[in-house]
Amino acid sequence: MPEDRARPKPGTSREATLNHALAGAGAADGRSLEELREAALAFYEAAEPPVWRRSGFWTTSLRDLDLASLEPRHADPQAGIPAVVAEAIGERPRGGLLVQRGATVVHCQLDEGLAAAGVVLCPLEQAAREHPELFARYYLRSLTYDRDKLEAANAALWSGGAFLYVPDGVRVEHPFQLAYTIDAGQSAQYAHTLAIGGAGAEFRLQEYDVAGPIEGQALHAGAFELYLEDGARCRLAHYSDWGPGEVFDVSKAVVSVGRDAYCHWLPALLGGHLTRQHLELAVREPGGDMAFRGLFFTEGTEHLDLFGVDLHETGPSGGDVHWRGAATGHSRASFEGLIQIAPGAQQTHTYLQIHSMMLSPEAKIDAIPSVLVAADDVSASHGGTVGELDETAIFYMQSRGLTRPQAVRVIIEGFFEPLIGELEDEALEELVRERIAGKLQAAEDDIRAYAASR
Repeated sequence: MPEDRARPKPGTSREATLNHALAGAGAADGRSLEELREAALAFYEAAEPPVWRRSGFWTTSLRDLDLASLEPRHADPQAGIPAVVAEAIGERPRGGLLVQRGATVVHCQLDEGLAAAGVVLCPLEQAAREHPELFARYYLRSLTYDRDKLEAANAALWSGGAFLYVPDGVRVEHPFQLAYTIDAGQSAQYAHTLAIGGAGAEFRLQEYDVAGPIEGQALHAGAFELYLEDGARCRLAHYSDWGPGEVFDVSKAVVSVGRDAYCHWLPALLGGHLTRQHLELAVREPGGDMAFRGLFFTEGTEHLDLFGVDLHETGPSGGDVHWRGAATGHSRASFEGLIQIAPGAQQTHTYLQIHSMMLSPEAKIDAIPSVLVAADDVSASHGGTVGELDETAIFYMQSRGLTRPQAVRVIIEGFFEPLIGELEDEALEELVRERIAGKLQAAEDDIRAYAASR
C-alpha cells in the first residue's frame, strides 16, 4: 500500500478518514476471491460502525442500526421478479435483465443476439467461476474493503451480485437493467455489481434499488464498479427508492473512464430511511470525459448523506458535475462534491454545481462544493445555491387558473426537469417524475406552512 494512502487500524475512529477520493486504491493485486473475503472479514470483525462527520456540524451515524440482528435472507431462485421491481423497470425492450431479491439472484436474462456477440450478463458469483480472467482483472480494482465496517461487510459477505461485460466494439441499442430489492425486515443485503465496457463498446446500464413496505430494519450495503476501456461510451443511471420502511443504505460506487472514453452518470436518490453513499467518477487516462449528474428528494424524517467525487488522474480530460435536490418534512440532506485533480493532470477542465430547494420549515440541506488541485494548467471551479419557492411565480400561476398545489408542482418539476431530461429514456424519466410528484403531494401541508413562515 502506498504510504500516502495508509489507513487507520481497525477499530479506531473513522470520522476523519472517509471524505476523500478512493483514487483507484483497490485490491486487484493477485489475491484470490477467497483471500480477499478473508481479509475483509477480519477487518469487519475488528472495526466499529463508522461515523461520518464534516466540520463538526453534520454527522451521519449508524447508532440506531441493530447490525447484529440483521442477516442475509435467501430467496427461492425460481421466485421470479418481485412486483416492486416489475413496477419500476416496466415492460420495454432491453438488452438484458438481472434481478436480485435479498441475497439471491432470482432472474437473469440476456438477449440471444448479444450473447452470440460475446456479451456476458450473469450473477457475479458465476462470473468468478466461469470468467476468472475478467473477474480477477477488474474485481475491486478501484473499490476498497478496509475503510469502514460496512464496506468490509460487503466485500466479505456479498452473494449473488451482477456481472456485465460488453466486448470490444460491441454497440447495444437497448439498456441493460439490474435490480436489487429488499422485501423482508431484519435482513441485510450485500449487493455487488461489476460492469466492464471493452474498447469502443457503447451501451446503456440502469440499476434499480427498490423496496416495498417492510417491518423492522433492513440494510443495503452496496458496491458498484464500472470500468470503461479505451473509447468506450456508457450512459449509466441509478434509481434508488427504498420506500417507507426503515432501510439503511450504505453504498459505494466507482466509475473508471479510460483513454478517450466517456460516461454520463445520473443517480436519482428518491427514498430511504438513512442513506450514505460515496459516488466517484474517475478519469484515469488522457482524453477521458464525463458528465456526472444527479438528483435527490428527501421527505419525512429521511437522512441523506452524499459524497460525490469528480476525480482526474491524468489529462487532458473533461468533466461536468451538476446535482439538484429538495427536502421536505423534517428530513436532512447533505451533498458534498469534490473536484480532485491529481499531480500532472494538466489540461483538465471541469465544473461542479449543486442547486437545492428548501420546501419545509423543519427540513435542512447542506451543499458543500470543494476543489483540490495539484496541477497548474487546469480550469476547475464550483458553485452552489440553496433556494426557496418563488411566491411571486406561484401567485402568477394561480392567477392563470392553477391551484396552489398545481403551481408548486410545476415549479418543482421544472427545477428537476433539466436533469430528468438527460436520462434520455422515456420510461425512466416518467418513473422519476411520478415519484417526485408523489413526494410533493405528500408534503403539501409542509410546503404551505413553509410559505406562510417566510
